[in-house]
Amino acid sequence: MLDRVREDVRTALENDPAARSRREVLTSYPGLHAVWLHRVAHALWNRGLTWPARLLSHLSRFLTGVEIHPAATIGRRCFIDHGAGVVIGETAEVGDDVHMHHGCTLGGNSPRPEKRHPTLEDGVTLGADATLVGDITIGEGATVGAGAVVVDDVPPETTVMGVPAEPVETGAATADSIADADSDAEADPPDDADRSADIEQPDDAEPEAARAATAACGDAGRGGTVALLEERDAEEPDPDELLDAIDAALADAEARQRELRELREDVERLTDR
Repeated sequence: MLDRVREDVRTALENDPAARSRREVLTSYPGLHAVWLHRVAHALWNRGLTWPARLLSHLSRFLTGVEIHPAATIGRRCFIDHGAGVVIGETAEVGDDVHMHHGCTLGGNSPRPEKRHPTLEDGVTLGADATLVGDITIGEGATVGAGAVVVDDVPPETTVMGVPAEPVETGAATADSIADADSDAEADPPDDADRSADIEQPDDAEPEAARAATAACGDAGRGGTVALLEERDAEEPDPDELLDAIDAALADAEARQRELRELREDVERLTDR
């Protein structure tokens, strides 16, 4: 029994950089206290003393925030980091050197008295708030990410994440890799030739003379005669018509300019008053 306690303390010191001393681990690590109390409750359960075992389990939950059914099997050097909110069901089996964080649940999915809770093989790591449901097996050395929900077996040496949990493939795209790709794309913009090739050119381009007339007239001159130019078949424009359109647009622009000058003078007179 004392050898097991020494192992647990050594494991906490090795896995938790916040651990400063053996005395600190012995007195203030609820995850270890829960495991130690469970060993006593488990021994009582195996001797047929089910009620005292459940009573001790209940007391352990009150003291540590960790609920472990007395019938569950816990291996050596199991380290429950922080401890709060961990639930381990009746038929769960936890191997050696398992490291689980707060909020983990090893739950059942059957109302019948059968094997209905997960099995964790040696060296498994469970992230915070990981939920494992049913008679599934988490292979040796596997890792379950924080917040994952696992409902199927996990092969050894595999990392799973997500809801439902799925294996994380080596070389899979990550947020960092996507951000790097976007940065590279911004750093190397396509040249003008590539951009111009991507722009679809119309079959019947507007003649240069018509575009020049429209630009010279501005938005004010786009009505009336100039608008007619855009509707005509401009493959062979009539120079006389273009000149007439330009003159009409200029006259319209001059009239608008006069109106604006008169309006400005009126506003200035009102201001002077």
